[in-house]
Amino acid sequence: QVQLVESGGGLVQPGGSLRLSCVGSGFTFGLFAMRWYRQAPGTERELVATITTDGGSTTYADSVKGRFTISRDNTKNTVYLQMTSLKPEDTAVYYCRAIRAASLSAYWGQGTQVTVSS
Repeated sequence: QVQLVESGGGLVQPGGSLRLSCVGSGFTFGLFAMRWYRQAPGTERELVATITTDGGSTTYADSVKGRFTISRDNTKNTVYLQMTSLKPEDTAVYYCRAIRAASLSAYWGQGTQVTVSS
């Protein structure tokens, strides 16, 4: 059974930091590119960051560039999103996604809530 389980969300003050984790199981994690998305109430889901299978290449949305860092540990089947200098507009449910173009396979996690508020 394929699973992606996010954790690490919570309530943080503006300027604070959080690290999200996403653990994959039931598939060959190292063969999948990984992405983090977020969705705030009343908005569409937004791509936040991507990382290649070996972690050698990453991309970021302009809104988080310089503040967020995506990384992965294939020995732990885990992708991370380190978030710093958080702003109220970063408040959203954050989702991880696993994608493998060669097999047209893609999986979503259930999401973790991040709230940035004083």
